[in-house]
Amino acid sequence: MIRAEFYEKQGLLTGFRFSGHSGYAEAGEDVACAAVSSAVQLTANILGEFGLQPKLTVGDNVIECICEDGGEIPPRLLNVLKQHFEAILEEFPNTIKIIISEV
Repeated sequence: MIRAEFYEKQGLLTGFRFSGHSGYAEAGEDVACAAVSSAVQLTANILGEFGLQPKLTVGDNVIECICEDGGEIPPRLLNVLKQHFEAILEEFPNTIKIIISEV
């Protein structure tokens, strides 16, 4: 199962940490993992394109993205990412565990 942890500060999403595999299918054939990976990469790229320079840490099966500031753009974009994951979870049950952690 993918562990999708969103960081929240004062009611606003400020970052995320994702790890694991969905287990929906074999590696290379897992559309749930592919959807999550693509959405995470797109989100990080958009944040960078807006010049927000998020702090990114990438490891084996884990990525963390922290947005120190940037006004309203990061929380709104991260909320859309969370909604996207909720839609993936609806389509592919038991593949993602979404967690909100206060920081």
